[in-house]
Amino acid sequence: MEIMRRNQNADLRKPEILESFYQVMIKEGIEGSSISKIANRLDIHPSLILHYFKSKENMKLELVELLIKKFESRQMIDVSHIEDLEERFSKLMEILFSFQWSRTVDPGVHFGFYYLSFRDPRILKRFKTMFVWLRDYLASQLADFNRAGIICVSNEKEAADYIVTVMEGLEFHAQFLAHDRPFEEFAQTTRKMVIHGLKTGGF
Repeated sequence: MEIMRRNQNADLRKPEILESFYQVMIKEGIEGSSISKIANRLDIHPSLILHYFKSKENMKLELVELLIKKFESRQMIDVSHIEDLEERFSKLMEILFSFQWSRTVDPGVHFGFYYLSFRDPRILKRFKTMFVWLRDYLASQLADFNRAGIICVSNEKEAADYIVTVMEGLEFHAQFLAHDRPFEEFAQTTRKMVIHGLKTGGF
């Protein structure tokens, strides 16, 4: 019974601690995040965090899993309820190149972990799994649109690779090249170019 209670407590507290870790990272960055800052935010003792996670490295890995769940939220890109395939295609493209989709995960945290993936094979593996999931999901959607004659691509998987890569580049543009232009302005121009390529056999 005691073990069951401890497991129940962990199930309740760990997501709360991870969400607090995420919020601290947004404010302080990966380098500035510490167990003490997370504990202060939750008004708990740091030892409780170590009790649940054992180390900050374990927390990072579990936070990556949480962020992947945010990223893989099917509700946001599920357009299966739209019966008209042309309309479904337009809606999916609109979502993928939207500010809302881009900020599913805070970009500072996202690229902080992207940086860590070059040094930690465990994070790299999780990131690869996340992006392969998105690529394969898009490829399956493109195959449907291709069969219906809405788009014209020779390789749906390569086209999906391109779309994911361009989507990721939107945050790069916003950070370094936008010169205070709204995110949506460049994103919509990019979306139109991608749609043109998909419809005219550019892939």
